[in-house]
Amino acid sequence: MTDPTALLGPDGFPRPEAWLEHRVSYGETDAMKVVYYAEYLHYFERARSLFIRRHGMSYATVEERGIALPITEATVRYKRPLRYDDLALVRVGISQWRGASVCFVYEVHSEDRATLHATGSTRHACVDPTGRPVRVPGWLRALFTAS
Repeated sequence: MTDPTALLGPDGFPRPEAWLEHRVSYGETDAMKVVYYAEYLHYFERARSLFIRRHGMSYATVEERGIALPITEATVRYKRPLRYDDLALVRVGISQWRGASVCFVYEVHSEDRATLHATGSTRHACVDPTGRPVRVPGWLRALFTAS
């Protein structure tokens, strides 16, 4: 689901975005010699961390400011398998803001961006140090919506 106020690029993906390059290691593959299904969630996490850092802050700093973003929902749709030594490009953006949550969306592409391997999303609650939901602080939303 995309927030109607989200800025979308010509391809319909939310802007701003970030791209993570990741070379598939042997240890990420399963007995069928393809990337183990749960590894995609690790790719999403790495891309999300890069996205946050590229917008001027590390996730550690977000937590130091008293905000945590635990995942409340995660989805992955597998389209084509990745294999050992493939170079994956993981694209990330924010598709939706709610009062106390944010939804990141992902695409996993081949090196030449010709093949889409997977898509997915993660919804994150915004919580204080006690784990209680809080409204997304203005400084956090501004960090991610700045281009």
